[in-house]
Amino acid sequence: MSTFQSARSIAASVSTGESSAVDVVSQHLARIEEREEEVHAFNLVLRDEALQSAERIDERIAAGEQVGPLAGVPIALKDNLCTRGIPTTCSSNILDGWRPPYDATVVSRLADAGAVFVGKTNLDEFAMGSSTENSAFGPTRNPLDTSRVPGGSSGGSAAAVAAGFSAMSLGSDTGGSIRQPAALCGVVGVKPTYGAVSRLGLIAFASSLDQIGPFTHDVADAALLLECMAGHDPGDSTSIPQPFPSLSESLDRGVAGLRIGRIVDLPSGADADVVASVDRAFEVLADAGAEIIDVTIPAFTYGLTAYYLIAPAEASSNLARYDGVRFGSRVEAADTNSMYMATRGEGFGPEVKRRIMLGTYALSAGYYDAYYGKALKVRRLMAQDFATAYESVDALVTPASPSVAFPFGSKTSDPLAMYLCDTYTIPSNLIGHPAMSVPFGAGENDLPIGVQVLAPAMGEPTMFAVAAELERSAGGNHV
Repeated sequence: MSTFQSARSIAASVSTGESSAVDVVSQHLARIEEREEEVHAFNLVLRDEALQSAERIDERIAAGEQVGPLAGVPIALKDNLCTRGIPTTCSSNILDGWRPPYDATVVSRLADAGAVFVGKTNLDEFAMGSSTENSAFGPTRNPLDTSRVPGGSSGGSAAAVAAGFSAMSLGSDTGGSIRQPAALCGVVGVKPTYGAVSRLGLIAFASSLDQIGPFTHDVADAALLLECMAGHDPGDSTSIPQPFPSLSESLDRGVAGLRIGRIVDLPSGADADVVASVDRAFEVLADAGAEIIDVTIPAFTYGLTAYYLIAPAEASSNLARYDGVRFGSRVEAADTNSMYMATRGEGFGPEVKRRIMLGTYALSAGYYDAYYGKALKVRRLMAQDFATAYESVDALVTPASPSVAFPFGSKTSDPLAMYLCDTYTIPSNLIGHPAMSVPFGAGENDLPIGVQVLAPAMGEPTMFAVAAELERSAGGNHV
């Protein structure tokens, strides 16, 4: 487990004047200076801006002001979240030089809570990938073993927390892009209920699947960060118009009396050490008073195929706006159509092109009903299967990733092998339910394993209660 100071203790120390925000931020910037060249978690380090923000926080505290629950806490932002006047690239050449004219809602909310932003983190281009090897700016390395990937697409955000570059970070999760890198880097990662966190200012990959969530060192920090950024936003038409439930009070409730589901028809493919960790998780929960109930979710196994039609279809539509006219870079050509083709051909990387072509094909006349339409039916079946399962259980536990962090280049030549990394995470995105990865045990080369906890929509309090119990049994760090 992490030995770094928790965000809660940082905020408490800064708020009381025991520590200065400038000192805290300087310590994290020093860690970045020491290892960033090796890890490459960031596309942009906001050194000067972070120190200025920290100075303002110290001045406000000295004046007797209440700064907020994240006072002086260093946070890294995935580089697909809009930051006003600060380059936002999605790790793509096509957005070279673009500076958004506004902040994402989550960025504004965290700033209001006293957070200090230390940088924009690397990702698979437009969040398309499971290893952060698809970035136009080069790969991010896993801080625990730099010969291996940190997962993706939010690999930079996961690596930033795992390396101690930031106390917390934000990622986005379209098919597992928070939970899988959290598992591979040994940190906590949460995909909230769809609509619980505003997507305003998140550059879209697949709009019906994308959700912003936290990376932290422990479950309690994840609860704090989620509480600070969740809640209704009238600027996001998909935002849930009701208050987000309190999470902090769930952390110590335990699991006695809870019914935890074990999916008996879960797709195979997880490594033996991952399966063993999940089995141990069920034992721990049973010992803590939970009832373990076997359930079936027949449609679970079709999640991967449905996702890789729905997500590329939405990406094909969303990425049509990057045309050399409205955003970022342009390649000049003889006429408009030639300019479009040259700009997109040069601006997008191979994985983004692959998914745009796949999505455009799935939406084309003559194929829509055969592919996209059928995928939507599978999505509906999956929602029904999960609803049936949740009639008899309060939460579910599965692997987060089929394996521990894998070596660089080991899956890049086989896109299908890479896509299989998302086998256990995709269903939650398709149905909009919350899910999170908690470090639980170790596998090959003593690398961390993540166990995934799933719950029904707006079931975060129960999900966090289960996650906190797993963390306690794993010797969780509560500095």
